[in-house]
Amino acid sequence: MSSSLPLPLPTWDTPFGIQLWPLFNKYISILTNYQFIPENFQFIQGYTPLSTFKPVALAITIYYIIIFGGDFIFKKLNLKPFVLNGLFQIHNLLLTTLSLTLLTLMIEQLIPIIYYNGLFYAICDSKAWTQPLVCLYYLNYLTKFVEFIDTIFLVVKQKKLTFLHTYHHGATALLCYTQLIGLTSISWVPISLNLGVHVIMYWYYFLAARGIRVWWKEWVTRFQIIQFILDLIFVYFGTYQKIVASYFSNSFLPYCGDCAGTMIAAYSGCAILSSYLVLFIAFYIDVYKRKGSRRSLRVKSVSGGVAAQVNEYVHVTGREMTPTPTPTPTPSEIRSRKA
Repeated sequence: MSSSLPLPLPTWDTPFGIQLWPLFNKYISILTNYQFIPENFQFIQGYTPLSTFKPVALAITIYYIIIFGGDFIFKKLNLKPFVLNGLFQIHNLLLTTLSLTLLTLMIEQLIPIIYYNGLFYAICDSKAWTQPLVCLYYLNYLTKFVEFIDTIFLVVKQKKLTFLHTYHHGATALLCYTQLIGLTSISWVPISLNLGVHVIMYWYYFLAARGIRVWWKEWVTRFQIIQFILDLIFVYFGTYQKIVASYFSNSFLPYCGDCAGTMIAAYSGCAILSSYLVLFIAFYIDVYKRKGSRRSLRVKSVSGGVAAQVNEYVHVTGREMTPTPTPTPTPSEIRSRKA
């Protein structure tokens, strides 16, 4: 009779049955030749790469110079679009994998914190700013610069550079920077939601690049909108707690307690995430809900409708439009045409 080891069962301390963080720490340390050891990471302003405003602003500026300068050169010299489908697939598969890995590791850290201490503690207490989470926040921050390559693909493939695509990448890198230096314990909310959406979004891009038609394309935008709504519920709540605790603690205004983080980080989060919600809702209404929008996408792309100006993430192509049926002519119309 053969004996087998029992499968590890999930617990509040080990949501996936095994501890993933030690494994992650071990293999990342080996892969980087111990130049980066996750369990020893500390985010130190002025020492950690991209931890001060100047290099962040420089990186974002270079990004915009490259994409707009590259787009200008391609059009000025009338260069042919590059075909980089293989690289595009690898890029999207890589970001899908990175997003899923970071999300899984973050869930492992968050479930025990929320279970033992409660949700308010997890989003507002300074002790929820733990070393493993800060390491994951920083790695997520670095992926925002990797995602700049999304737009470079658009440039060399001569796709239209839309407002949300170019704005979103620069603003998201800046947003992650403000939250890291602002020590906002609530950071895990928008980051984990964003990672979840990115798993779906980049997987969709990968499938589309392989020529696979996906029926749930519209849900990519829906998930993005849901993400920003949830983000703002938490971020507005945390900002309200911060404002009342800082300026109106002796007033009649109800509040639960102070929320960790700087005021600049709170205002930045509210402003940038609010702008995302407005832009994505405008896109969704224009493309999916407005009467006749799917039939008029080609016209809007020329005339400058909201969809053409805002979003490139979920691009509805002419192939996927529902064709408008041609009405059958009446006998009198046929006779008049012959005449």
